[in-house]
Amino acid sequence: MIFNTLVVISIVVIHWYLWKRLVHNTTHPGLPRRIGTAIVIALGISMPMTLFGVRDGYFPWLYWPGYIWVAVMFYLLVTLTIVETPRWIRWAITRRSKTRTQEAPEKPDEERRLLLARGTAIFAGLTAASITGYGVKTAAGPPRINRFHMPMTKLPRRMDGIRLAVVSDIHIGPTTGAEHARRVTQVINSVNADIVCVVGDLVDGTVAQIGPFVAPLAGIQSRKGTYFVTGNHEYYTDYTEWIDEVAEFGMRPLRNERVELDGLDLAGVNDLDGEMYGDPADFALALGNRDMTRPVVLMAHQPVAAEEAAPYGVDLQVSGHTHGGQMVPFNLLVRLSQPVVSGFGNVDGVPVFVTNGAGSWGPPVRVGAPPQVTVIELRSA
Repeated sequence: MIFNTLVVISIVVIHWYLWKRLVHNTTHPGLPRRIGTAIVIALGISMPMTLFGVRDGYFPWLYWPGYIWVAVMFYLLVTLTIVETPRWIRWAITRRSKTRTQEAPEKPDEERRLLLARGTAIFAGLTAASITGYGVKTAAGPPRINRFHMPMTKLPRRMDGIRLAVVSDIHIGPTTGAEHARRVTQVINSVNADIVCVVGDLVDGTVAQIGPFVAPLAGIQSRKGTYFVTGNHEYYTDYTEWIDEVAEFGMRPLRNERVELDGLDLAGVNDLDGEMYGDPADFALALGNRDMTRPVVLMAHQPVAAEEAAPYGVDLQVSGHTHGGQMVPFNLLVRLSQPVVSGFGNVDGVPVFVTNGAGSWGPPVRVGAPPQVTVIELRSA
C-alpha cells in the first residue's frame, strides 16, 4: 500500500513538471493551454491504470499506448534534465551574484522566454519520441547472439568447447503471442548448443491464459538437455503450474538440485523471491556434498544470488533478471540492487555472466540493451 501510494505521488509530481515545462511555459492562457492540460491529465491518469491494471490483467487495450507513454515520459525527463541543468546552474550563479551586489534581478523578456521554452519542448519531444521509436524496433526484433569464452580449470579436456545457450527474461504474455516464442526458439536452435539454460522469467500470465503462446518453446533443441529455473515473475502466478508445464515442453526444472553431465555439474536454485511464496532458494541442497574436483555451473535468476553461492566453490553462475538495464540510463539504477547488470563480472569470487534477456517487461522498449541469447563456450584451462 505504501509503495503504491509513493508511485501515485511520483506520477503526480512528474506530470506536473511535464505540464509546467511543456504546456504552461510554452503557451499563453487560452484554448491551447487548456487542451494541453487535458492531455497531460489524461496521460497521468493512464499511468496507474497501466502500471497496476495491465499487470493484473485489466485494461489489456492500454498495454501498448500506456507503456509507450511510460517510455516517452522517461526520456522526456532525461532530456529535459540534461538540457535544463546548465540553465539551472547559470540561474543559481546569477542569482548569487545579484544578491551579493544587491542588484535587482533582471526581468526576463516574455517573448524570448516563450521562444526558448517552445524550442526546448520541441527538442525534448522529438528526442524522446525518436529514442522510444528506436527502442520499440529493437525490442520487437529477434534476440541477438553474443558469445563468451569461459576458461575453467576443472573442466575435463574431453569437454573442452562445450557450448551453453543461456536465455532469460523471455516474458511471454498475453500481448506477445506465440510469434515471440518462435523467434526465440529459432535463435537458440541456430547456435547448436550442447546445453540450454533458461534462467527464469519465462512467462507473465497463467497457463490457462498463455499456455499456447509458450508452446513453440517445445521445439528447443540441445544435445545434453534444456534446463529451467524459476524467476521472480513465475511467482506472480501459480508457479507450480508452470513447473509442470515446462516439463511437458521438454525442459527439466532444477529445483534446488544439480545434475551430472559427463564431467560437468549443472545446478539450479529457485529464485530468491521464492521465499515469499514458500519456495525458497536452497544453495546447500543444490551445491553441497558434491565432488569439488568437478566444475559446477549454477543457474540462478538474479546475479546477487552469487553472494550466497560463494561458499560452495561455484565455477560459473549464469543469470538474467536485469534486462541489461533495458532502457539506458535505467541501468545505473539497476546497479544499486544487482552487482552485475550485463555481461561478465565477479561477485565475491564467483564468476557471473548476466544475459540481457530475450524479451522485455513493462515498456516494450530496449535502448542500449538489445535482447540476447548468450552462447558461453567452456574451455579447459
